[in-house]
Parts: sequence; structure tokens; C-alpha cells
Amino acid sequence: MRVAVSGLAAILTLAACDGGGDPVEQALRETAAANQSATVTYDESAAPQGVSPPAAPTEAEAAYAEVMIRENREAITTARAVLADSRDPRIRRSAQAVIDNRTREIAELESFVPSAPAE
Repeated sequence: MRVAVSGLAAILTLAACDGGGDPVEQALRETAAANQSATVTYDESAAPQGVSPPAAPTEAEAAYAEVMIRENREAITTARAVLADSRDPRIRRSAQAVIDNRTREIAELESFVPSAPAE
């Protein structure tokens, strides 16, 4: 009986590691997705007196943002392919982290350079 209970516990633990059964992980993913869709804007009326709006980006800054946005999108595409094919929970967690982090970075870069190309 102990062997059966231990075996069942091990199976349930491994199933939760795959990302499908852990409600905390799901809540973190949902929160990350909501945060990723947020954009940063400058509200001049809310700024302290004497603080001016951010300056327009230089050519070099805009070029940097465009290159990084493109590279981040490529990394997300690769990570999504890995999530679709991999069964290794470590690889899946890593791929999900890449998606979460790079999506957040894209949102930040797009808010910095409003003319950034859309996905």
C-alpha cells in the first residue's frame, strides 16, 4: 500500500511540474500576461511641477529599440515552438520565462519608440 501511495504521489508531483496543474503557476502566468499588455505612457498633467516629458529618442536609440524588438520576437517564436514540442519541465519553464521576459521587454521598447513596427 505504501508503494502505491508513494508512486501516486510521484506521478502527481511530476504532472504538476509540467505546468498544467499548479494553480500558483497559472496565476503567475495570468498576471504576467496582464502586465505584458500594459503600456507606459507619459501623463503631463500628473508630472511634478518642473518635470518635462521625456525627450524624443535619438536615431541610435530608435534603431536599437527596433533591432531589440525584432530579436525578442524571434526568441519568442522559438520558445513557443519549444513549448509545443518539449516534455521536459525544465526546458518548458525556461521557454515560458523567455516568452514572459521578452514580451515584457517588447512592450517597454514599443512604449519608448511609438513608431515601432507592430507584431
